[in-house]
Amino acid sequence: MRDGAVAGGRAGRILQPMNTPNERIRGGAAPTALRSAAIPLTGLALGIDVGGTGVKAALVDLATAELVSARVREKTPQPSTPEAVLETMAIVVARVFAERPPEADVPIGCGLPGAIKHGHMKTAANVDQGWIDYDATTRISQRLERPVYVINDADAAGMAELAYGEARDQPGTIILLTVGTGIGSALISERRLVPNTEFGHILMRNKGAETLVSGAARLRRKLGWKRWARDFNEYLAMLEFFLWPDRIILGGGVSKESQRYWQYLHTNAELVKARYLNTSGIIGAAYAAGLAAHEAATRAPDEAGPVAEAAAGVAEAAEAGKATRPPSRKRS
Repeated sequence: MRDGAVAGGRAGRILQPMNTPNERIRGGAAPTALRSAAIPLTGLALGIDVGGTGVKAALVDLATAELVSARVREKTPQPSTPEAVLETMAIVVARVFAERPPEADVPIGCGLPGAIKHGHMKTAANVDQGWIDYDATTRISQRLERPVYVINDADAAGMAELAYGEARDQPGTIILLTVGTGIGSALISERRLVPNTEFGHILMRNKGAETLVSGAARLRRKLGWKRWARDFNEYLAMLEFFLWPDRIILGGGVSKESQRYWQYLHTNAELVKARYLNTSGIIGAAYAAGLAAHEAATRAPDEAGPVAEAAAGVAEAAEAGKATRPPSRKRS
C-alpha cells in the first residue's frame, strides 16, 4: 500500500456510526435485480433521482442509455420530509409525462439517498430523518399510481456504469465513488452490484470521510485542489487497503472539475472518470427498474418480485381508498 497511508491503528475502526447506532438493521437478500449481472434491455423506462438539493427525472432508452425526454428538475423541498418529497416527485414525473406520454406499463425506478432494504429506507443522507424505516416502495408507488422500484442513489449510478459505462464487461472488483455534497459508493464484484455500501462514512482521522474529502468539505475547509487531492489520496488508500479494487471510478460533481486535480491522484488500482455524471442516477434507476420488470416477466407465476409487490400495493390502495402495505416479501 502506498507510503503506509493506512496505519495499523486506523484499520481497527471502519465505519462511522449511522443514524441509529444502537438499532440492529434487519438482514435479508437484496432484490434480485440489484444482485444480477447487467444484461441488454430494450424499451423505455423512467428514472427518478432524489438528492439533498434536487429531484430529477427523465425517460431513458434502455438500449442506449440516452435520455429521450427533457431532464426535469425541481429543488428538493425543505424540510425534505417524505410527504413533501413525494409531492415534488409527482410534479417532476407529471412534467416528463406531459412532454412524452408513456406506455401504461413503463418501468419506473427511483434512486434515494439512503440504504434500501426490502423497499424500506434504513438510513437518510442529506434528507429529513423521517425517511428512516420509511416504506418507500409502497408510498412512492401509491403516490405516482404506478409500480416503482427503489434503490440507493449511488447504487443507481453504479448500475449506469455497469450496464453502459466504465464498469461494463470489466472483471474483478470495482468501486464507484460519487463525490459531491457527500460521498456515495457502489461496489461491483465480478460484474454484479453489491448494494448498500456506505464507504463515504468510513472513519478517516476519527471522522466520517465525507466530512473531510467530499466536494462540499473541500469548499468548507477552503482547500485548493492540490491539497484536497492529497487528503483524497489518503481516503483512496484506505479503500484499497480494505477492498483491493481493480478499478476505481470517480463520479459526482467533483468529477466535472477533474482537470484541476487528476494529475495529483495516485492509486494502485486503475483510476477512471465516470462516463455518466449528472444523469447517472436517472439512467441507473431506469435501468434497475427495467431489469426488475424483465425479471418479473420471466419469473414463475407464483413468485412475487419487488415490482409485482409494488403493483399490488397500488391496486390495494386504489380499491381501499387509503394507503396500504404490500404483501410480505419472501426473504431468502
